[in-house]
Amino acid sequence: MERPDWAPPGIDISVPSVSRIYDYYLGGSHNFEVDRQAARRAMQFVPGLPKIMQANRAFMRRAVRYAVAEGVTQFLDIGSGIPTFGNVHEVARAAAPEARVVYVDHDPVAVAHSRAVLDGDERAAITAADLRKPAEILDGPEVTALLDLDRPVALLLVAVLHFLEDADRPREAVAALRDALAPGSLIVLTHASYQGIPLEPEVAGGAVQVYRDIRNPLVMRTREEISRFFDGFETVEPGIVPMPLWRPEEPPAGAGEAAVEPAEDPYAFAGFGGVGRKA
Repeated sequence: MERPDWAPPGIDISVPSVSRIYDYYLGGSHNFEVDRQAARRAMQFVPGLPKIMQANRAFMRRAVRYAVAEGVTQFLDIGSGIPTFGNVHEVARAAAPEARVVYVDHDPVAVAHSRAVLDGDERAAITAADLRKPAEILDGPEVTALLDLDRPVALLLVAVLHFLEDADRPREAVAALRDALAPGSLIVLTHASYQGIPLEPEVAGGAVQVYRDIRNPLVMRTREEISRFFDGFETVEPGIVPMPLWRPEEPPAGAGEAAVEPAEDPYAFAGFGGVGRKA
């Protein structure tokens, strides 16, 4: 297998990576053949996976703009993945040039590429850390240097919590992060779910099994289970909803006021997103 020039030293390019698979779904170029093979296997069961990822990114950008409009200009993006166009710092600074961003990921490729993208940027940084160890994130030099935790911070957990099994204690990790944040801080969260996928769970489960096969279990949770991650936050309108329905910049195509099911790609409505504010 030929090693791309951009692959950081020490990376095993024979093992698929969640962040590189995500990059492939979004049309990126920083993925290996082993990642593309895993993505294509998953898409045999859920062909709309790229649309789901695009809906995730669009939700994230709207939520970042909402945060800035609410006066929050500090961002902690955990599970940030490989940098693509329209990243958090780009979206935030379009509205607030002073915005500061710390990205967090445990994938060495995502970290290496983020460092390259952010080289020379004094108001953005990447740290190699794991959501399962929130204290290491909060005490890391990047967070302590760039973020003032005595002021509101937007905590982004976009498409990451579904890679933590209950045994990883994800609710406790989110609670630890929440408790470190100042009042007025926001949580921005999306999560995969069988609810909303236009397939029988048994069929969609084939894609879930692909992730298990590459040792990255994908945990599908119900809306009620996802809502528990918002404990200690007050959800902002319209609540925890399918991602295209969270403060859309314009109504989804064909959705009149009385429409119940917007006439957009149905896969975009798989899973849930929401924003909460710490009192």
